[in-house]
Amino acid sequence: MQQPFDVGDIVYIFYRNPHIQDVTNIQEAAVVYHPEKPEELALFLFETYYPITNDMVIFASEMAAEQAYHQYFH
Repeated sequence: MQQPFDVGDIVYIFYRNPHIQDVTNIQEAAVVYHPEKPEELALFLFETYYPITNDMVIFASEMAAEQAYHQYFH
């Protein structure tokens, strides 16, 4: 279960390069209100809004994201 996030939080996610599928990076994103559904939160990343879903793994700190990255990708 994801921890609750608030608007304005900076979080970290694993982001796959859409052009090179075997490349995954840790990317910083902002928690914002979704512009088309103001009652829902979204991640704002690369000028795009991504609805927050249970399928996402979101880290509250860069250190936690790096630890998980090394566990899964190394």
